[in-house]
Amino acid sequence: MLRASLREAAAALREGRVTATELCRRCLARIERTRPLNAYIAVAGPAALRQAEESERRHRAGQPLGVLDGIPIAIKDNFNTAGIETTCASNMLKGYISPYNATVVQKLLDQGAVLLGKTNLDEFAMGSGSTDGVFGPVRNPWSYSRQYKEKSVPKPHSQDEESDWVITGGSSGGSAAAVASYTCFAALGSDTGGSTRNPAAHCGVVGLKPTYGLISRHGLIPLVNSMDVPGILTRCVDDAAVVLGSLAGHDPKDSTTVQDDFKPFELPNLTDVSKLSIGIPKEYHAPGLSSEILALWSKAADLFKNAGAKVIEVSLPHTSYSIVCYHVLCTAEVASNMARFDGLEYGHRSDMNKSTESMYAATRREGFNDVVRGRILSGNYFLLKQNYENYFIKAQKVRRLIANDFVKVFRSGVDILLTPTTLSDAAPYMEFIKEDNRTRSAQDDILTQAANMAGLPAINVPTALSERGLPIGLQFIGRSFQEKQLLTVAKWFEKQVKFPMIQLEEVKRHEHNVFQHQKSASFT
Repeated sequence: MLRASLREAAAALREGRVTATELCRRCLARIERTRPLNAYIAVAGPAALRQAEESERRHRAGQPLGVLDGIPIAIKDNFNTAGIETTCASNMLKGYISPYNATVVQKLLDQGAVLLGKTNLDEFAMGSGSTDGVFGPVRNPWSYSRQYKEKSVPKPHSQDEESDWVITGGSSGGSAAAVASYTCFAALGSDTGGSTRNPAAHCGVVGLKPTYGLISRHGLIPLVNSMDVPGILTRCVDDAAVVLGSLAGHDPKDSTTVQDDFKPFELPNLTDVSKLSIGIPKEYHAPGLSSEILALWSKAADLFKNAGAKVIEVSLPHTSYSIVCYHVLCTAEVASNMARFDGLEYGHRSDMNKSTESMYAATRREGFNDVVRGRILSGNYFLLKQNYENYFIKAQKVRRLIANDFVKVFRSGVDILLTPTTLSDAAPYMEFIKEDNRTRSAQDDILTQAANMAGLPAINVPTALSERGLPIGLQFIGRSFQEKQLLTVAKWFEKQVKFPMIQLEEVKRHEHNVFQHQKSASFT
């Protein structure tokens, strides 16, 4: 049952083939068995079972709250949850318990979803590997798959087995790993520059970044307010549509959400793609793109062409400037957002008591890691009076040009853009950490962050396995608020490629396992 889709699990609950309590227990047992993956920061076992029991009573009475009633899900630990710690994987928020639920969390609870726990991430979602959080890195479940092990070169027993696993991508790596390892049926991430799509590609799951403003950000601890979007991770496109339908719509607590009502939709089974126009942006043939992914991208374009779709090369001329523009805007907003963590009202407070200023400085030095402090420093530099015009204002102007590139392409008749999601498959952990966070993030965000700057919907669809037996995904980018069209095309593509299910073998516990932090928690 754990390998079933969300919709299949919902049908089984509705028909009485499995109970919500039984399903919850299976997921909790699976979480325990896969604990070395370090996907979860906190597991809300007792509370999840209570929620499952309530769901079971509703199903017995024939009054389920909806398709999500009784479905186990997980939440990235940068969404506020009442009654359970929200840490952002940082010392700064260790012990912080929010007095309220994020809007998306509350919507899930209101529809009967069973919240299993909070998932791991890069500290304050700043990273592309899920390796920089205070609770340690997340391991990619595919590191323990039969597909990967069969392709791996056997290593001498003298070599450290710890170096043999690959990263999940980030920053929503915990959520992606949770879905990929069958511990839950869906998970929430956040997406600022690709933080849902990147780990989705590396973990072989679907990762949806909706249009900016379609889903409320209220209760999502902000990284970059003008780009942050709650992301959805599932095992198939249909399931992403189900979760989107449950979360989308106006929220009076978030002024950036759309005013129009959102009507949930079921995805049709597309049979004729002859009326579709698929754009292939030539600028996405980026430096560092592996020949394997390039070949897969071309093969996917041919798939559409052979099915009757119009496939044309398009140009997004300002793409080459996007990563630099993103860095300036991201760090500037980070510097502003991180100012709230001063040790006075919530979170960590240093014992330094010489003066208020020294307490501020010591608190932020102790609470933030080097990555966060570095981005704050960069952002404040760009926002200095003498630099504001030359950096921040210019970056905003370039952002407009980037957004206009997409507008022109879509106005030319293109329906969907097809691009790679990542430059390569998942890197081994020991290789990944050889480069600093900023360098890695610049490389890994290059294919995804432009959609955030333009506010467009985008989705990663797992497509094939690499020569190393690891997932490769491709990205579809759609028009603003045209999620139905985007997901319909993605579903058609998903059916054509028939991505294989992970054959997960035993996840080994290592002698030097640093992942002993995982704790139980309870929702109020």
